[in-house]
Amino acid sequence: MAYKVFIDGKEGTTGLKIFERFENRNDIEILSISEELRKDTKERQRLINESDFTFLCLPDAAAIESASLCTNPNTKIIDASTAHRTNPAWAYGFPELDKSFREKIQKSNRVATPGCYASGFIALGYPLVQKGIIGKDYPVTIHAVSGYSGAGKKAIAQYGDPNRDIGLDTPRQYALTQEHKHLKEMKIITGLDFEPVFNPYICDYFAGMTVTVPLHTRLLSKKVTAKEVWETMAAHYENSRFVKVAGFMGEGTLPENFIPANTLEGTNSMQIFVYGNDERIMLCSRFDNLGKGASGAAVQCMNIMMGVDEGTGLKEYE
Repeated sequence: MAYKVFIDGKEGTTGLKIFERFENRNDIEILSISEELRKDTKERQRLINESDFTFLCLPDAAAIESASLCTNPNTKIIDASTAHRTNPAWAYGFPELDKSFREKIQKSNRVATPGCYASGFIALGYPLVQKGIIGKDYPVTIHAVSGYSGAGKKAIAQYGDPNRDIGLDTPRQYALTQEHKHLKEMKIITGLDFEPVFNPYICDYFAGMTVTVPLHTRLLSKKVTAKEVWETMAAHYENSRFVKVAGFMGEGTLPENFIPANTLEGTNSMQIFVYGNDERIMLCSRFDNLGKGASGAAVQCMNIMMGVDEGTGLKEYE
């Protein structure tokens, strides 16, 4: 039996990438909406309620509206927007965090997938907060770089314009007012008392992301070495298929080839690095902002909800 799947917002970047990951799958039947009706509420409602799975690849307000259109108790909704990520009635779509997250995804009809930056930070912060290494009141700072695809179709067109502004040739900071929409889930999902200081950059390459968190060991809740932090991270993700912890980098060493942000483009994989010294530790996650940071995560959650191999249709980094 093929599962009926509707992508509400298929024309956006995330929707298109979800559709790409269904290529060659014979267990999926895509419910299509005609171009002239893609904003028609009645037609969208019909397709949502006919589907076994509906993906919401929409702005927040539109995602809330689409979720409210679902009256079929058997339809499962996977929301890629920010709208439901901190709603306790929805499962948070990061199964690697711990078994409770995976079990809730398996049992739920409503799953909200993480934001891209949030995925990178939460993968780093959650294990250390849970183990009491990072205190809930720790003054967290996050630095991150992303390919321009994460900014959507308008940004993709701007970067692809041969007559583009010269400012697009350089890394560009943004969200400096500390109002970025991922901050709320960063705080709540990790269990922090305060939102981090967040310093993201959009850069002149298509896809890929690195998220970096510096730690001052004198401010941590437990006295730990860099090696012990690495051991905690490695143990937490030991059996993970898509989230892998690289070998300990150690004091005075750098990761092989440094950490180019686009290495995992096209995959659903995430790599975690721990390096520095026993006074100052650097945590870094690397992944595809359109993969594990968006569409890949959404498809992985659907696979878990279907009870099939969670890597179906997803590429792993070799």
